[in-house]
Amino acid sequence: MSSPGRTAIGTWSGGRYLHFGEAIDEERLVSLLRPDAGIDTVLTADVYGQGEADSLLGRALGGIDRGGYSLVGAIGHDFYEGERDGPRGFPRFTDPRLRALDQYGSYLRMAAERSLERIGAERFDLLLLHNPDRTGYESEVVWEGMEALREAGLTDLIGVAPGPANGFTLDMLTCFERFGERIDWAMIILNPFEPWPGELCLAATERAGIQVITRVVDYGGLFWDDLPPGAELAKGDHRAFRPDGWIEAGRAKLECIRPIAERAGLTPMQLACQWNLAHPAVRTVVPTLIQEAGAGARSIEDKRAELAALPAEVRLTLDDLAEIRRAGDNAGSMTLKGASPEHEGEERPDRWALSDELVEAGRRWDIDPDRDLRRATEPA
Repeated sequence: MSSPGRTAIGTWSGGRYLHFGEAIDEERLVSLLRPDAGIDTVLTADVYGQGEADSLLGRALGGIDRGGYSLVGAIGHDFYEGERDGPRGFPRFTDPRLRALDQYGSYLRMAAERSLERIGAERFDLLLLHNPDRTGYESEVVWEGMEALREAGLTDLIGVAPGPANGFTLDMLTCFERFGERIDWAMIILNPFEPWPGELCLAATERAGIQVITRVVDYGGLFWDDLPPGAELAKGDHRAFRPDGWIEAGRAKLECIRPIAERAGLTPMQLACQWNLAHPAVRTVVPTLIQEAGAGARSIEDKRAELAALPAEVRLTLDDLAEIRRAGDNAGSMTLKGASPEHEGEERPDRWALSDELVEAGRRWDIDPDRDLRRATEPA
């Protein structure tokens, strides 16, 4: 197997390495990640748990025929030599304080080999450049280094995974235009209640022949349908960045589209997955599996079974898709990361000022930064 399948699970699920809901025990997470006929694609990033997620995934893959699953990795945060900057995490490997440009290739090779060693695998099916800074999107040397990993047999395919926050639209567009012949896959945030800004780069991926993995399909767990109004999230939960009232507003939207799901014989989560997959460039959905707290919470194993049972045939009509899009329109609802018309001051690892080249790239794709990439005065 090489390309990722229709559904996937990431090692950020289960709350052990990224704080979503309650942290499940190690054995449950091993079982959750183990590929099977329902879900045959697994994703990890070397920085999660500073290598611990890789090692745990290796346990989950033990004894399974290598041709029976697709292994997706991600590298780019330097936890080997860099120091963690609190909630901002580890620096990107392209940070000039860590190394010069001529050392990018050797770092990428080292990181890929170490990640594979922890997993106990000889190669990735797909290896993503994880949460790049501006240099990562723009540097020929970075993408020569990624291409060299494919040539060395460490991965079959390469791609880019911006984030974890929303944004990076113009950066992705210019990256695709420069390096699209090398890039096989991209991973973006997309779901029915967060179509913006992810949809803005899908036409470019389609034209470049780049296939797309979508994450946060669950919209902070809301599409699993067990996050009640007024739920208090634990301290440190990654969903705490969302604005006050997002659960209640999201549940109101969910009730608007629930009849569509019922008519199509889909759960809310399956509806979200099918809405994403209806975009031509989208090939894989990877919602976060979250064990919520409280007596009414579903088991994370039940959620995995629901994802595995996603119907192969698209049951949503064009009218359904449009109605869902209208209900979930979130344009202007947040301040975006990456190149931004709202950025002032020094360049940061996840936010920087617009350049003339980026503005021109936007024009080619009918994207006006002031019109399309600014936060609205009143959040949507």
